[in-house]
Amino acid sequence: MSDIEIRDDRTAGRLEAVGDGEVVGRIEYFVLDTPARALVPVHTVVEPAHEGKGVAGSLARELYAVAGREGVAVAPLCPYVVRWAERHPDEAPPAGPELLRAAKEWLMAHPGRF
Repeated sequence: MSDIEIRDDRTAGRLEAVGDGEVVGRIEYFVLDTPARALVPVHTVVEPAHEGKGVAGSLARELYAVAGREGVAVAPLCPYVVRWAERHPDEAPPAGPELLRAAKEWLMAHPGRF
């Protein structure tokens, strides 16, 4: 995906894949603060015209890279990111059960957010 730029819109809670000036895919996430700081991906969306081109995988890889640069975990709730992480254990360290539980609780406490 050399023609795709990935940018982190932290304020909006989106990691976006941009090609030819338009957003072609995104991972929607939130930042969890307790029990530890983590990025929590909730949804991965790729525009139909760009499916099958590696956009989602590039987004997942960059999400873990961002977390690594920030020294925080990723607690994936998005089914796609969960599967991607299982296939790429060298790039996607697993989150502990306490962190995943806290992420699920946060999401249930904020039902209108996603």
